[in-house]
Amino acid sequence: MKAVFIVYNQTNTERVDYMFDRLGIRGFTTWEQVNGRGSVSGEPRMGTHTWPEMNSATLTMVEDDQVEELLSCIKKLDKRNEVIGVRAFVWNIEQSV
Repeated sequence: MKAVFIVYNQTNTERVDYMFDRLGIRGFTTWEQVNGRGSVSGEPRMGTHTWPEMNSATLTMVEDDQVEELLSCIKKLDKRNEVIGVRAFVWNIEQSV
């Protein structure tokens, strides 16, 4: 099992939800109003007058064989509008209860 942590501009919220529905990913947790800045070229998302936009972050646990399809969809979402950015990070899950 893998944990996939996705950070995205809030304008992509409906697209991320749709992606999960299309892929049959039922369980996830979303944090809204997430501040941050991309590590390469991302604009800050701080919710301030200077940097008014905000990100959201979603964590989902998926089976190993679902990861590549999920990452492929995330890449397509990022290519749709690279300026606003979407990033995903994958961790191994060793145990869960």
